[in-house]
Amino acid sequence: MLVSCKKQFFRIFSFFCITLLLLLIIMRAISGIQNFNKLFNEYYERFIRFAMSYVRDRQIAEDFVSEAFTSYWERKDNLLPDTKPQAYILTIIKNKCINHLQFLQVRRHAEKEINRHQDWLLDIHIATLQACDPELIFAEEIRQIVDKTLEMLPQKTRQIFVMNRYQNLSYKEIAVKMNVSTKAVEFHISKALQYFRVSLKDFICLVPFLFYFY
Repeated sequence: MLVSCKKQFFRIFSFFCITLLLLLIIMRAISGIQNFNKLFNEYYERFIRFAMSYVRDRQIAEDFVSEAFTSYWERKDNLLPDTKPQAYILTIIKNKCINHLQFLQVRRHAEKEINRHQDWLLDIHIATLQACDPELIFAEEIRQIVDKTLEMLPQKTRQIFVMNRYQNLSYKEIAVKMNVSTKAVEFHISKALQYFRVSLKDFICLVPFLFYFY
């Protein structure tokens, strides 16, 4: 009888302890949610204003702040006891703003490089056109040099060059006709142009125009 009473006592006591533990866990969870909601309500708009002062876009600022609060909630149980939630969340927002601004900085530098290259190309095109003498393009001397240079080209190089510059076929079309790769076509075109740059070294500014009219 005594043994039975002891077992019953231990069962009741165990049940009581488990119930108390679950109650403490639930109370702690409720308290954590309440504290989090209080923190969110108090600082959400402040953090958005902080982020917006740098990113200049409310939607981006809201995303950063929401992500920072989520990150804090997911990691809060693993943080050091003296961690200040406001400072932790603001640090995340700060780093996200820095990453965003650095991305914009890299993109802006890339755009500047592209614009600089485009400006350079414009300068080259303008200078080339200004140096172009239409009378000289159709001069018999130039025609003879072009014809002679064409004759000097290796047969396959000449054939590919003529198909491209005189028959207006694309590299891909030439590759199909000649049963070669487009890289091979590029090689032969580049090789032919090297010949013309040498033979027309005294009229180098005319090279870009010659093959439109011959």
